[in-house]
Amino acid sequence: MGRITVDQSHQVMATLAINTKWEEIDFEQAQLQELVIRNPKGAGEQFGAFLKNGGRVMVNVRAFQVWKTIKLGTHKDAAALKQAIVENGLQMIDRASDIIGKPAFTLATEETTLDLVNVSVADLGFTKVALLNDVDIYARAIELGLSLCPAEVGPQLRRQYLDQPKGEWLRIAMKAIADSGGDINVFRVGHDEVGRRLGTYWVGPGSVQNPTYRFVFTLRK
Repeated sequence: MGRITVDQSHQVMATLAINTKWEEIDFEQAQLQELVIRNPKGAGEQFGAFLKNGGRVMVNVRAFQVWKTIKLGTHKDAAALKQAIVENGLQMIDRASDIIGKPAFTLATEETTLDLVNVSVADLGFTKVALLNDVDIYARAIELGLSLCPAEVGPQLRRQYLDQPKGEWLRIAMKAIADSGGDINVFRVGHDEVGRRLGTYWVGPGSVQNPTYRFVFTLRK
């Protein structure tokens, strides 16, 4: 017990330096120049908080605002939901229709509401292209208090978001679903010169996302 001595602090720093896998750290992507070199006092305060927390990472959860609340579980099956989309004069590309029919696509068993958040890749802290996988975009969003959407969010958002501005395309942050050709996709909701559409977006290995791309997550309850 008690405060750490100077000699002990040197031992702590030496232990961390020796056991850190520096080759796995991208200095530029991690923004170490900005966060440590140019702001040594702030970096020291963060490291002090890390030590006070027993050497455990402290997650800085952001307060995201609810962008839109939608209803899930409004239709008895996938076929009925697809029919409702078409009957509203909305477009659905073949691949979107395909993955709605897959076993991995499920509907809520009863009607419920879900709060959605609309964020860009840059909003999640990525200033350059990032991977859409468990160690980049999705992992960062979860750290910040967001959750992946149920797959039903894609077609339900298309059906309920009738005032979507032209030129906007939103990718649904969800567990990818394989289409009949074996490609894995998430839903994409957009509005272009053809009209308001439900499409898909390929997220296979190597899929990179621009900082301006926007994703829809749900707030963690």
